[in-house]
Amino acid sequence: MRKSLTMLALAAVLGGCAGMPRMSDAERLALYRSHAGEEVRSFTLFGRPSGWTPLGEEALVVWTRPCEAWLLELAGRCQDLDHAPGMTLTSTGSQVQARFDEVIPLGPGVSEVGRIPCRIQSIRRVDVAGLRQAQQELREAAVKQREAEATP
Repeated sequence: MRKSLTMLALAAVLGGCAGMPRMSDAERLALYRSHAGEEVRSFTLFGRPSGWTPLGEEALVVWTRPCEAWLLELAGRCQDLDHAPGMTLTSTGSQVQARFDEVIPLGPGVSEVGRIPCRIQSIRRVDVAGLRQAQQELREAAVKQREAEATP
């Protein structure tokens, strides 16, 4: 059943991005959601994340290692998240907890005055291998689409 849900999400994303140079935040979030497992209460983060991927103003992916990622959905809109060059998590210690810890966007262009931390509503582990496979399939489909459009 999970495979069929993934294929449905992939088809929706493909249909939504055909002919478009880049996926929207909503399409990228749908792709990550389709490759995320069940909700967990927390995840372990030693030091700083190895990277992060904003998915609009209400979600992001935190990369703890190149092959380990966590989808964090927030309790509401997070000001500046979608264009911030950096972010930090408010966790104390090595555990990042849903409904307790927060995300704070950082960097130039991010409002310092009135910055409100964004509470993490849910945490789900991302199937990175499955995500990468789906991204490769999307790239191949986009190439085929462009080739088909270029052929008279």
